Amino acid sequence: MTDKKLYLDDLFVGQTFKSGEHALDAEQIVAFARQFDPQVFHTDAELAKDTFFQGLAGSGWHTAAISMKLVVESLPMSSGVIGGGVEQLAWPQATRPGDVLHLESEILEIIPSRSKPDRAMVRVHCKTLNQRGEVVQDFIPKLLAFKRPA
Repeated sequence: MTDKKLYLDDLFVGQTFKSGEHALDAEQIVAFARQFDPQVFHTDAELAKDTFFQGLAGSGWHTAAISMKLVVESLPMSSGVIGGGVEQLAWPQATRPGDVLHLESEILEIIPSRSKPDRAMVRVHCKTLNQRGEVVQDFIPKLLAFKRPA
């Protein structure tokens, strides 16, 4: 994570960012799922053995929340990370207890506002990976970026 705030002027197509790591354990998986996605494969390691996942798996929404934290840490936008939508969101592989996640992102496109010249939408391809380099979330958010004040 950097302390430097990013302005639109600092960004360019092809620019890449990499976050720090987030270690995931069973307690986090179960706590999140109990509150937000209470399904047996997220809340009970023993019962999860007889499900599609064949063991405790993190909710995709938990992975998304962790990914958001990693986006905020690795892309410290000057006015905060303000989303304008998500074009794509996929969870090609489940997160598991013991996974250590990090985010790698690349700026795909910068779309200047037609009506407000001080800002643009920035399309960013983000991949959340585990410690084995396997993609556990793949998404393309559109983020609002502002020019540096004069």
